Amino acid sequence: MNKEYNRKKLARELKINATAIGLPSGAAEIFIEKTLDSLEKSLKTKEIITKQDLNRLLIKELRKYNKDLAYVYKIHDKII
Repeated sequence: MNKEYNRKKLARELKINATAIGLPSGAAEIFIEKTLDSLEKSLKTKEIITKQDLNRLLIKELRKYNKDLAYVYKIHDKII
């Protein structure tokens, strides 16, 4: 798995985004854990992955649980 990937840091970022859109914390934690578990499963099959690939996979997985959270994460670095 890519050494740049940090589950705790990513989970923290996702929780901040979930709070920003008003998701209940319990539901957000479930979405995030399931998303990250699926993401890590996908990462095991890859030798090298770019940050863009990682984000694309993450957003794809997030959409399965909450489309609003996926959208906010997708644009979080573009928000002023």
